[in-house]
Amino acid sequence: MFFANPRASRSTYPKHLQDIMSVDAAHESRDWLSSWEHLNQKATPLWELPGMAEELGVAGFWVKDESTRSPLGSFKALGAPIALIRLILRLMPHESFDPKGLITGQYRQRLHDFTVISATDGNHGRALAAAAQSVGCQCVIVLHANVSTEREAAIAAYGARIIRVEGNYDESVEHTAAVAEQNGWPVVSDTSYEGYEIVPRDVMQGYGTIAAELIEQTTGQAQATCPFTHVFLQGGVGGMAAGISSYLWEIYQEQRPVFVMVEPRQADCLYQSAIQGLPAKATGSVDSVMAGLACGETSPLAWRFLEPCVDFFMTISDDDAVSAMQQLAHGSPTDIPVVAGESAVAGLAALQILLRDPATARTVGIDRDSRVLIISTEGATAPSVYERLVGESAEAVTARQHQWQLQKNV
Repeated sequence: MFFANPRASRSTYPKHLQDIMSVDAAHESRDWLSSWEHLNQKATPLWELPGMAEELGVAGFWVKDESTRSPLGSFKALGAPIALIRLILRLMPHESFDPKGLITGQYRQRLHDFTVISATDGNHGRALAAAAQSVGCQCVIVLHANVSTEREAAIAAYGARIIRVEGNYDESVEHTAAVAEQNGWPVVSDTSYEGYEIVPRDVMQGYGTIAAELIEQTTGQAQATCPFTHVFLQGGVGGMAAGISSYLWEIYQEQRPVFVMVEPRQADCLYQSAIQGLPAKATGSVDSVMAGLACGETSPLAWRFLEPCVDFFMTISDDDAVSAMQQLAHGSPTDIPVVAGESAVAGLAALQILLRDPATARTVGIDRDSRVLIISTEGATAPSVYERLVGESAEAVTARQHQWQLQKNV
């Protein structure tokens, strides 16, 4: 499904949004996490795939590969830890904690009895558990029925206590709120709801690092023209998309790129929000192979940023995503193989669907001069699922990636 957003504009970045989320705050977050052991301090790769660009009929096609952001395996490593740091600073101002000292465990004895809780589809909970372990506080993670045991084990490995509930992600969010109230534990969620926006804002703010790196890796300066004409962003509750799009909007103002939102057909809450003009719920089952995008309700806070700047909304099938995973893993003589998980490939799948319909592609402005970016948000965070869908293990794809690089460097 495809929808052109009538409320998207080419205005300057509004002051009321900048007061909530800004480039300056994103840079501060990036600095605070610069010493965290679970983050690789080098920028994640920005792969240019000329073979894919030629096949798609565009001037350039790039993949920002977040699989190497952290041993945690996804971009979520940028959000949960900064939200935890800011939460502790707000709740304990009398302690005068140093933000960098928090994430490196300098105050773990003073925080041993402090507990946070969150619901998750996997990646956010894993990042929060790792951050809590580094800080020295306790962490409780609520998982719904569709989260794999493999993802559960990856979270528990960082010392989190796991609570399992029936139902989907949205029901796990409701259960989390109830448990948090009973125990007096603060919630560190990446989705907002009525009366709960500060922590999700901090999570979203952390994702600005991705956009900052993109500029450094291309033009090298924010004053230059945006290196991409089109940026495809994954849905979920909207947090990652809001964090990246708001940063690029503030930097490039009226010259921002075209933003295209992509979701699973059965988890179309942002698509429905665009149609209705307000934060809405998904119309499908929500259960998708794209586990990180299997969310049934739009974050109202994220929607404030997405409604005025996302130009087009799309939904894709699970089969579309699996095919894109296989294509990126395969590589070619000109294109490096890329380990991209189920939720990572939504942008490529959507672009391929668009180009099958020339009229729709023209509506979006995709042509021979287009420079297209997708964000590969995760690697093989569920290795057995990845191997089943792609037909080979992530280790095998990584080995071919290294061999490709060696051949290019000869």
